[in-house]
Amino acid sequence: MKKGIIGRKLGMTQIFDAKGNVIPVTLIEAGPCVVAQKKTIENDGYNAVQLAYSDVKTKHVNKAQQGHFKKAGISPKRHLKEFRLDDCSALEVGSVVTVDTFAAGEKVDITGITKGHGYTGAIKRWNLAKLRMTHGVGPVHRQSGSMGVIDPARIFKNKKMAGQWGNEQVTILNLEAVKIDAEKNLIAVKGAVPGAKGGIVFIRDSVKA
Repeated sequence: MKKGIIGRKLGMTQIFDAKGNVIPVTLIEAGPCVVAQKKTIENDGYNAVQLAYSDVKTKHVNKAQQGHFKKAGISPKRHLKEFRLDDCSALEVGSVVTVDTFAAGEKVDITGITKGHGYTGAIKRWNLAKLRMTHGVGPVHRQSGSMGVIDPARIFKNKKMAGQWGNEQVTILNLEAVKIDAEKNLIAVKGAVPGAKGGIVFIRDSVKA
């Protein structure tokens, strides 16, 4: 990984390219982020920087975090994220990382928390087929049907069943950064990004690039 930044998903819109084609994009307010901690191979065994994003009042930060921010000499932040970089020699504690770190046309990977849908049935969660809506089936039309076989008399792991849907970390690979607005700290990414509006996302250069 060569670079990364923390952002907030604003929503989706569309823009037009030079040929007039419509491009669906997700707008993300990325940064500015401050380097709160720097890790090196000599001291920690690997290279990384810890970025801090979104100002917050001191009363909303516990004493351990207050000491962490005080040591770094920065104001309290709401979100912290560590990015393992191949080379972080250009960054020092207190350095500011902005969205112009990325360029238009670059490929990025974006990680976010998907929308949570709560406890849902197998039909909605896994898109399984319903049972026949006819006589003789009984009141089990939206149940998942057979759970397995007689022998072995158990349910195999990873069986698609009812349960929690969403609210999990998902990474989308190889998305294109269509447009960068350094003045407004905005990055427009082609396609959809995990999470609801206002959700925190982590942007880094693509591993497939």
